Amino acid sequence: MKRGFKVVSRYRQEEVRLPVRATKNAAGYDFFAAQDFILPSIWRLEFIKALWQLNKNKQALTSFEIQSAQDALRPFLVPTGIKAYMQPDEFLMLANRSSNPLKRSLILPNGVGIVDADYYNNSSNEGEIFFQLINFGLKDQQIKQGEKIGQGIFIPFRLADDEQTPSLTRQGGFGSSGR
Repeated sequence: MKRGFKVVSRYRQEEVRLPVRATKNAAGYDFFAAQDFILPSIWRLEFIKALWQLNKNKQALTSFEIQSAQDALRPFLVPTGIKAYMQPDEFLMLANRSSNPLKRSLILPNGVGIVDADYYNNSSNEGEIFFQLINFGLKDQQIKQGEKIGQGIFIPFRLADDEQTPSLTRQGGFGSSGR
């Protein structure tokens, strides 16, 4: 087995769909939401109030007001119930659906997501893939279970000459390889 997808154990009894390509020439595999999910709009009272104070009143914000406004801007992790296995010299690039920003005001805040080969079956979350999304629209967006939320593309990568091989091994799940 070179590369592919499996359902994580916590969703085995659910109706989770494995990623699929929509057409024979599609590069990306469509990923689906594992459960119903509400993506709140960033335009909440705390954020609006902070913008108003900064722009109209030119008032400094308290640390509480800054944190409250920042919390309204945070991305949410939409679960897929899927994990991906691949070769050590490959990664799975996660990308937004091209229709999400235009039709639903949903974006990936980091542009793309990178799923490394050693993310599969990690001890923290079994390697479940999540799509990190922000809703910049004026109203909350409901994502239904089984709805397409993004796509993944398997991509090979190359190493630099004379690289010192890292000695660290993955210790957890989402965002755990950072230092």
